[in-house]
Amino acid sequence: MSNSSSPPSALRIGILGCANIAKQFVRDVAPSPAVTVVAAASRQDATASDFARTFGIPRHYGNYEALLADTNIDAIYLPLPNSMHAKWAIQAARAGKHILCEKPLAMGLAEAHSMFDAARTNQVMLLEAFPYYFQPQTGAMLEILRSGAIGQVHSMQACFGFTLSNPLNNIRLNPDLGGGALLDGGSYPLSLIRLVMGCAPQRVQADATWAASGVDISMMATLHYADGRRAQLSCAMDAANYRHAVIAGSNGTLETEFLNHTSDTVGGSPHGYLPSQLRVRHGTANTVAFEDIVCATGSGFRFAAEAFAKVVRERDFDALARAAQASLDNAATLEAMALSARQGRSVDVSAA
Repeated sequence: MSNSSSPPSALRIGILGCANIAKQFVRDVAPSPAVTVVAAASRQDATASDFARTFGIPRHYGNYEALLADTNIDAIYLPLPNSMHAKWAIQAARAGKHILCEKPLAMGLAEAHSMFDAARTNQVMLLEAFPYYFQPQTGAMLEILRSGAIGQVHSMQACFGFTLSNPLNNIRLNPDLGGGALLDGGSYPLSLIRLVMGCAPQRVQADATWAASGVDISMMATLHYADGRRAQLSCAMDAANYRHAVIAGSNGTLETEFLNHTSDTVGGSPHGYLPSQLRVRHGTANTVAFEDIVCATGSGFRFAAEAFAKVVRERDFDALARAAQASLDNAATLEAMALSARQGRSVDVSAA
């Protein structure tokens, strides 16, 4: 009989791909007792070998299939380019691996459905990874909203933008790899909008500026809900970094930066993580001061990995089903916004 006081075994994770985001993930989850990275794979054996040696990972593979065949791996972290998510998530599910997949989950609604179908068929868990989503700050925000502290939410605005590094070779400008501001940056504010609003919009109207490669370099959109609520989204890859959301209720206002990774103080993180704003105004007058909400801080990668390990350990399929519905709603909305921007018209959202 097992000792109930013993800590649960760490979730054994394999990494598909060795790009920069994979390096950050492995670095940040290394101190966690809940997860352990046991293998890494790349399409080049030398790349996987260097990656494994650098981060002290015990096994490496020169192709993704070999990692998926490793029976000593429980789950995979999938940070490959957007266009590769569906293929490798489905193959991982067929190999019996749980999947923590980087955002955006898929290139469209049909792909997202295929991924969740594969996960259900093979009785594994698939979760879309937005690091900010698992921050304690996001939990505090949801508690404020659910308590009715700012009344009924009527509208919100959410945005995220950044300056594109190495634009000549950046995969974010490659349409074949799922590039563009909407998928890469806009998926963040959209996920926050879905989290707050609780459902997909009825229709969207979007406008974009296009790069020479054909991807959207920036986009703005208005989301219209069946009950009359509205949300606005903006994203860009040609601007100074900005990330902010304003949630307007009938009896108050909430503002947040919803950062992926946070620190208690400026300069308090060796990785440059910063404090993230969360503040609330209890009242309708502009003479009411905002109250700053202070939360625990840390790496969103670690928070996400530990939350994933918990639902896998507890077999919490209900929690995953709720997350899956949000991911499907997001995929449908992203698809509708892209079509709206291309065609210059309002587009109905075919939510799952």
